[in-house]
Amino acid sequence: MLHLRVFGDTAAMADVAERLDALPGARHVSVGAGVHDGDALVSADLRDAAADTALEILAELEIAHEDISLLRFDAIDPTAASEETVALVWADLLGQARLNARTAVRYLVFMAVAGVIASFGVIEQDQILIIGAMAVAPDLLPITATCTGLVLRRPRLIRRGLLSLLVGLGVACIFAAAVTGFLNLLDLLPREFDIHQVGLTSQQHVSAETIIVALAAGVAGMLAVETRASMGVGVAISVTTIPAAAFLGVAAGVGQFAKSLGALGVLGTNIAMMLLGGSLALAVQRRFASKGN
Repeated sequence: MLHLRVFGDTAAMADVAERLDALPGARHVSVGAGVHDGDALVSADLRDAAADTALEILAELEIAHEDISLLRFDAIDPTAASEETVALVWADLLGQARLNARTAVRYLVFMAVAGVIASFGVIEQDQILIIGAMAVAPDLLPITATCTGLVLRRPRLIRRGLLSLLVGLGVACIFAAAVTGFLNLLDLLPREFDIHQVGLTSQQHVSAETIIVALAAGVAGMLAVETRASMGVGVAISVTTIPAAAFLGVAAGVGQFAKSLGALGVLGTNIAMMLLGGSLALAVQRRFASKGN
Protein backbone atom coordinates (compact mmCIF):
# COMPACT_ATOMS: atom_id res chain seq x y z
CA MET A 1 0.00 0.00 0.00
CA LEU A 2 1.22 3.50 -0.91
CA HIS A 3 0.37 6.74 0.86
CA LEU A 4 0.31 9.95 -1.18
CA ARG A 5 0.61 13.42 0.37
CA VAL A 6 0.26 16.59 -1.69
CA PHE A 7 0.61 20.14 -0.29
CA GLY A 8 -0.39 23.43 -1.92
CA ASP A 9 -2.95 26.22 -2.06
CA THR A 10 -6.54 25.38 -1.27
CA ALA A 11 -7.91 25.81 -4.80
CA ALA A 12 -5.28 23.59 -6.39
CA MET A 13 -5.69 20.95 -3.68
CA ALA A 14 -9.44 20.88 -4.31
CA ASP A 15 -8.71 19.91 -7.93
CA VAL A 16 -6.17 17.31 -6.79
CA ALA A 17 -8.64 15.74 -4.36
CA GLU A 18 -11.37 15.61 -7.00
CA ARG A 19 -9.11 13.91 -9.57
CA LEU A 20 -7.70 11.42 -7.06
CA ASP A 21 -11.14 10.55 -5.72
CA ALA A 22 -12.17 9.52 -9.24
CA LEU A 23 -9.03 7.44 -9.77
CA PRO A 24 -9.51 3.64 -9.55
CA GLY A 25 -7.15 2.30 -6.92
CA ALA A 26 -7.22 5.45 -4.79
CA ARG A 27 -8.99 5.32 -1.42
CA HIS A 28 -9.46 7.42 1.69
CA VAL A 29 -8.87 10.70 -0.13
CA SER A 30 -9.00 13.54 2.36
CA VAL A 31 -8.19 17.25 2.51
CA GLY A 32 -6.79 18.92 5.61
CA ALA A 33 -6.20 22.59 6.32
CA GLY A 34 -2.63 23.90 6.47
CA VAL A 35 -1.12 26.05 9.19
CA HIS A 36 -1.43 29.16 7.05
CA ASP A 37 -4.67 30.39 5.50
CA GLY A 38 -5.02 29.32 1.89
CA ASP A 39 -2.92 26.14 2.26
CA ALA A 40 -4.21 22.58 2.31
CA LEU A 41 -2.90 19.00 2.42
CA VAL A 42 -4.39 16.17 0.36
CA SER A 43 -3.70 12.58 1.39
CA ALA A 44 -4.78 9.31 -0.19
CA ASP A 45 -4.04 5.60 -0.04
CA LEU A 46 -3.04 4.13 -3.39
CA ARG A 47 -2.72 0.64 -4.76
CA ASP A 48 0.58 0.07 -6.54
CA ALA A 49 -1.10 -0.03 -9.95
CA ALA A 50 -2.56 3.47 -9.43
CA ALA A 51 0.68 5.18 -8.37
CA ASP A 52 2.03 6.14 -11.79
CA THR A 53 -1.35 7.44 -12.95
CA ALA A 54 -1.68 9.52 -9.77
CA LEU A 55 1.74 11.07 -10.36
CA GLU A 56 0.79 11.82 -13.98
CA ILE A 57 -2.33 13.64 -12.71
CA LEU A 58 -0.23 15.76 -10.39
CA ALA A 59 2.14 16.58 -13.25
CA GLU A 60 -0.82 17.67 -15.40
CA LEU A 61 -1.98 19.95 -12.57
CA GLU A 62 1.56 21.39 -12.39
CA ILE A 63 2.10 20.49 -8.73
CA ALA A 64 5.73 21.11 -7.71
CA HIS A 65 7.80 17.97 -7.06
CA GLU A 66 8.85 19.18 -3.63
CA ASP A 67 5.18 19.37 -2.58
CA ILE A 68 4.58 15.68 -3.35
CA SER A 69 5.56 12.71 -1.22
CA LEU A 70 4.78 9.07 -1.92
CA LEU A 71 5.43 6.61 0.89
CA ARG A 72 5.24 2.82 0.94
CA PHE A 73 3.63 1.02 3.88
CA ASP A 74 3.66 -2.72 4.53
CA ALA A 75 0.21 -4.15 5.19
CA ILE A 76 -0.09 -6.12 8.44
CA ASP A 77 -3.45 -7.72 7.61
CA PRO A 78 -2.60 -10.90 5.65
CA THR A 79 -6.07 -11.00 4.07
CA ALA A 80 -5.75 -7.49 2.65
CA ALA A 81 -2.23 -8.19 1.43
CA SER A 82 -3.30 -11.32 -0.44
CA GLU A 83 -6.19 -9.53 -2.15
CA GLU A 84 -4.04 -6.73 -3.60
CA THR A 85 -2.41 -7.31 -6.97
CA VAL A 86 1.31 -6.61 -6.91
CA ALA A 87 2.26 -4.07 -9.56
CA LEU A 88 5.50 -2.39 -10.50
CA VAL A 89 5.62 1.33 -9.72
CA TRP A 90 7.70 2.75 -12.56
CA ALA A 91 8.30 6.08 -10.85
CA ASP A 92 9.67 4.21 -7.83
CA LEU A 93 11.90 2.02 -10.01
CA LEU A 94 13.26 5.03 -11.90
CA GLY A 95 14.00 6.84 -8.64
CA GLN A 96 15.90 3.82 -7.33
CA ALA A 97 17.85 3.56 -10.58
CA ARG A 98 18.97 7.17 -10.37
CA LEU A 99 20.29 6.57 -6.86
CA ASN A 100 21.93 3.26 -7.80
CA ALA A 101 23.71 4.77 -10.80
CA ARG A 102 25.75 7.16 -8.64
CA THR A 103 29.47 6.50 -8.29
CA ALA A 104 29.49 7.14 -4.55
CA VAL A 105 32.62 6.91 -2.43
CA ARG A 106 31.06 4.19 -0.27
CA TYR A 107 30.33 2.12 -3.40
CA LEU A 108 33.96 2.41 -4.52
CA VAL A 109 35.23 1.45 -1.07
CA PHE A 110 33.10 -1.70 -1.10
CA MET A 111 34.38 -2.59 -4.58
CA ALA A 112 37.98 -2.05 -3.45
CA VAL A 113 37.42 -4.28 -0.42
CA ALA A 114 35.85 -6.92 -2.67
CA GLY A 115 38.88 -6.76 -4.96
CA VAL A 116 41.30 -7.25 -2.05
CA ILE A 117 39.38 -10.19 -0.57
CA ALA A 118 38.85 -11.84 -3.95
CA SER A 119 42.56 -11.49 -4.82
CA PHE A 120 43.48 -13.60 -1.81
CA GLY A 121 40.74 -16.04 -2.81
CA VAL A 122 42.34 -16.43 -6.25
CA ILE A 123 45.87 -16.68 -4.88
CA GLU A 124 44.95 -19.19 -2.18
CA GLN A 125 42.30 -20.85 -4.37
CA ASP A 126 39.92 -20.35 -1.45
CA GLN A 127 36.27 -20.40 -2.55
CA ILE A 128 35.10 -19.04 0.80
CA LEU A 129 37.10 -15.84 0.31
CA ILE A 130 35.75 -15.43 -3.21
CA ILE A 131 32.17 -15.88 -1.98
CA GLY A 132 32.86 -13.35 0.77
CA ALA A 133 34.08 -10.87 -1.84
CA MET A 134 30.94 -11.43 -3.89
CA ALA A 135 28.80 -10.72 -0.83
CA VAL A 136 30.61 -7.41 -0.25
CA ALA A 137 30.46 -6.15 -3.85
CA PRO A 138 27.48 -3.85 -4.62
CA ASP A 139 27.81 -4.07 -8.42
CA LEU A 140 24.19 -5.21 -8.69
CA LEU A 141 23.11 -1.58 -8.25
CA PRO A 142 24.65 0.02 -11.36
CA ILE A 143 23.80 -3.05 -13.45
CA THR A 144 20.08 -2.79 -12.70
CA ALA A 145 20.21 1.00 -13.04
CA THR A 146 21.61 0.59 -16.56
CA CYS A 147 18.90 -1.96 -17.42
CA THR A 148 16.26 0.51 -16.25
CA GLY A 149 17.78 3.22 -18.42
CA LEU A 150 17.81 0.92 -21.44
CA VAL A 151 14.16 -0.11 -21.10
CA LEU A 152 12.85 3.36 -20.19
CA ARG A 153 15.08 4.98 -22.83
CA ARG A 154 17.00 7.28 -20.51
CA PRO A 155 20.42 7.85 -22.16
CA ARG A 156 21.80 9.81 -19.22
CA LEU A 157 20.87 7.03 -16.80
CA ILE A 158 22.50 4.46 -19.10
CA ARG A 159 25.73 6.47 -19.20
CA ARG A 160 25.80 6.98 -15.44
CA GLY A 161 25.05 3.33 -14.70
CA LEU A 162 27.68 2.00 -17.09
CA LEU A 163 30.27 4.48 -15.85
CA SER A 164 29.60 3.53 -12.23
CA LEU A 165 29.82 -0.19 -13.05
CA LEU A 166 33.04 0.11 -15.05
CA VAL A 167 34.70 2.38 -12.50
CA GLY A 168 33.72 0.02 -9.66
CA LEU A 169 35.03 -3.08 -11.43
CA GLY A 170 38.14 -1.15 -12.43
CA VAL A 171 38.77 -0.29 -8.78
CA ALA A 172 38.34 -3.97 -7.81
CA CYS A 173 40.83 -5.01 -10.52
CA ILE A 174 43.35 -2.35 -9.53
CA PHE A 175 43.28 -3.29 -5.87
CA ALA A 176 43.55 -7.00 -6.71
CA ALA A 177 46.56 -6.22 -8.92
CA ALA A 178 48.11 -3.98 -6.27
CA VAL A 179 47.80 -6.65 -3.56
CA THR A 180 49.24 -9.33 -5.85
CA GLY A 181 52.06 -7.09 -7.05
CA PHE A 182 52.95 -6.15 -3.47
CA LEU A 183 53.05 -9.80 -2.37
CA ASN A 184 55.06 -10.73 -5.45
CA LEU A 185 57.56 -7.92 -4.88
CA LEU A 186 58.18 -9.02 -1.30
CA ASP A 187 58.21 -12.70 -2.26
CA LEU A 188 55.19 -13.38 -0.07
CA LEU A 189 53.15 -15.32 -2.61
CA PRO A 190 52.64 -19.00 -1.73
CA ARG A 191 55.39 -21.14 -3.21
CA GLU A 192 52.87 -23.38 -4.93
CA PHE A 193 51.07 -20.43 -6.53
CA ASP A 194 50.99 -20.55 -10.32
CA ILE A 195 48.54 -18.41 -12.27
CA HIS A 196 48.43 -21.12 -14.94
CA GLN A 197 47.23 -23.65 -12.36
CA VAL A 198 44.52 -21.53 -10.74
CA GLY A 199 41.29 -23.55 -10.86
CA LEU A 200 39.06 -20.72 -12.10
CA THR A 201 38.81 -21.93 -15.68
CA SER A 202 35.36 -20.38 -16.09
CA GLN A 203 36.96 -16.95 -15.57
CA GLN A 204 39.49 -17.45 -18.37
CA HIS A 205 37.40 -18.60 -21.34
CA VAL A 206 33.90 -17.71 -22.57
CA SER A 207 31.62 -20.75 -22.76
CA ALA A 208 27.92 -21.57 -22.96
CA GLU A 209 27.88 -21.73 -19.17
CA THR A 210 29.28 -18.19 -19.01
CA ILE A 211 26.53 -16.82 -21.22
CA ILE A 212 23.59 -18.68 -19.65
CA VAL A 213 24.61 -18.00 -16.04
CA ALA A 214 25.15 -14.28 -16.70
CA LEU A 215 21.82 -14.01 -18.54
CA ALA A 216 19.97 -15.70 -15.68
CA ALA A 217 21.79 -13.55 -13.12
CA GLY A 218 20.65 -10.41 -14.92
CA VAL A 219 17.02 -11.52 -14.76
CA ALA A 220 17.30 -12.40 -11.06
CA GLY A 221 19.04 -9.13 -10.26
CA MET A 222 16.37 -7.02 -11.90
CA LEU A 223 13.56 -8.85 -10.10
CA ALA A 224 15.46 -8.59 -6.81
CA VAL A 225 15.76 -4.81 -7.01
CA GLU A 226 12.04 -4.52 -7.76
CA THR A 227 11.12 -6.59 -4.69
CA ARG A 228 13.73 -5.06 -2.36
CA ALA A 229 15.56 -8.43 -2.16
CA SER A 230 18.82 -7.17 -3.66
CA MET A 231 20.92 -8.06 -0.61
CA GLY A 232 20.30 -11.77 -1.05
CA VAL A 233 20.65 -11.83 -4.85
CA GLY A 234 23.72 -9.60 -4.96
CA VAL A 235 25.99 -12.62 -4.47
CA ALA A 236 24.44 -14.34 -7.50
CA ILE A 237 25.14 -11.25 -9.60
CA SER A 238 28.71 -10.88 -8.39
CA VAL A 239 29.53 -14.49 -9.28
CA THR A 240 29.68 -13.25 -12.86
CA THR A 241 31.84 -10.18 -12.15
CA ILE A 242 34.03 -10.28 -9.05
CA PRO A 243 35.87 -13.60 -9.71
CA ALA A 244 36.71 -12.50 -13.26
CA ALA A 245 37.76 -9.01 -12.09
CA ALA A 246 39.92 -10.50 -9.34
CA PHE A 247 41.53 -13.05 -11.67
CA LEU A 248 42.25 -10.22 -14.12
CA GLY A 249 43.91 -8.18 -11.35
CA VAL A 250 45.94 -11.10 -9.99
CA ALA A 251 47.15 -12.05 -13.48
CA ALA A 252 48.17 -8.45 -14.14
CA GLY A 253 49.86 -8.26 -10.73
CA VAL A 254 52.23 -11.09 -11.63
CA GLY A 255 52.80 -9.83 -15.17
CA GLN A 256 50.70 -12.46 -16.97
CA PHE A 257 48.86 -10.04 -19.23
CA ALA A 258 47.79 -12.74 -21.70
CA LYS A 259 45.85 -14.43 -18.91
CA SER A 260 44.33 -11.10 -17.86
CA LEU A 261 43.04 -10.52 -21.39
CA GLY A 262 41.15 -13.82 -21.24
CA ALA A 263 39.52 -12.77 -17.95
CA LEU A 264 38.71 -9.38 -19.47
CA GLY A 265 36.84 -11.12 -22.29
CA VAL A 266 34.85 -13.19 -19.78
CA LEU A 267 34.06 -10.09 -17.71
CA GLY A 268 32.87 -8.16 -20.78
CA THR A 269 30.68 -11.04 -21.91
CA ASN A 270 29.17 -11.41 -18.44
CA ILE A 271 28.33 -7.72 -18.25
CA ALA A 272 26.69 -7.76 -21.69
CA MET A 273 24.61 -10.86 -20.85
CA MET A 274 23.52 -9.49 -17.47
CA LEU A 275 22.40 -6.23 -19.08
CA LEU A 276 20.49 -8.23 -21.69
CA GLY A 277 18.83 -10.47 -19.08
CA GLY A 278 17.86 -7.60 -16.78
CA SER A 279 16.55 -5.50 -19.66
CA LEU A 280 14.48 -8.40 -21.02
CA ALA A 281 12.94 -9.02 -17.58
CA LEU A 282 11.97 -5.37 -17.25
CA ALA A 283 10.78 -5.03 -20.86
CA VAL A 284 8.46 -8.03 -20.50
CA GLN A 285 6.90 -6.49 -17.38
CA ARG A 286 6.50 -3.17 -19.14
CA ARG A 287 4.83 -4.90 -22.08
CA PHE A 288 2.31 -6.67 -19.85
CA ALA A 289 1.68 -3.48 -17.90
CA SER A 290 0.83 -1.60 -21.11
CA LYS A 291 -1.57 -4.38 -22.13
CA GLY A 292 -3.20 -4.23 -18.71
CA ASN A 293 -3.86 -0.53 -19.18
